[in-house]
Amino acid sequence: QVQLVESGGGLVQAGGSLRLSCAASGNIFSIDVMGWYRQAPGKQRELVATIPSGGSTNYADSVKGRFTISRDNAKNTVYLQMNTLKPEDTAVYYCNAHRLLRNYWGQGTQVTVSS
Repeated sequence: QVQLVESGGGLVQAGGSLRLSCAASGNIFSIDVMGWYRQAPGKQRELVATIPSGGSTNYADSVKGRFTISRDNAKNTVYLQMNTLKPEDTAVYYCNAHRLLRNYWGQGTQVTVSS
């Protein structure tokens, strides 16, 4: 099992910044891809960004140029730096880890962007 704990969400004005963190614990060996997803009220969960253990990052078109995903393997932590936030970025953000053909999810952290 892999446990994921997110932190860093909150309320911010449009144009502001937040940094989300996700700490992984448990059977973290062989985690290949980690990422962030989000779900706004009444909408399906969608990919925000992913980062593999080796290779290039991937971003949703809606966040390219504004969000940056990074990974500290020594701390088993993945980060999402969110800049120039927009009201449409308001959602619950979930951390994801993919390991041995299974997906693991954190409990989610709320991000609210006011206009």
